[in-house]
Amino acid sequence: MQKSKRNTLAGSKTGKSESAKYFQSNPEAKAKKNAYNKEYHSTPERKKYRAGLNKANKDSGTYGNKDGKDMSHTKSGKLVREAASKNRARQGKDGKPTKK
Repeated sequence: MQKSKRNTLAGSKTGKSESAKYFQSNPEAKAKKNAYNKEYHSTPERKKYRAGLNKANKDSGTYGNKDGKDMSHTKSGKLVREAASKNRARQGKDGKPTKK
């Protein structure tokens, strides 16, 4: 039997943030957002970016071992290992990102 390729560290579909609640109650908006994301993330630039991060993860030995770590960009552009939850949560307030 083939193992699932789904990210076992990923969260559930039902989030508690304001945006998660909004998209749960507005299926048209959710469909529009998903359509945009599908188009955006299939561009050659995004694929190359993703491939680079995956390569860095594999080279650091953290890819697929379920240790909860991934590669994080610092202010200087360097890649360092960091907890995925902290790295992905650093969105910043009011659209202002806060890199380490």
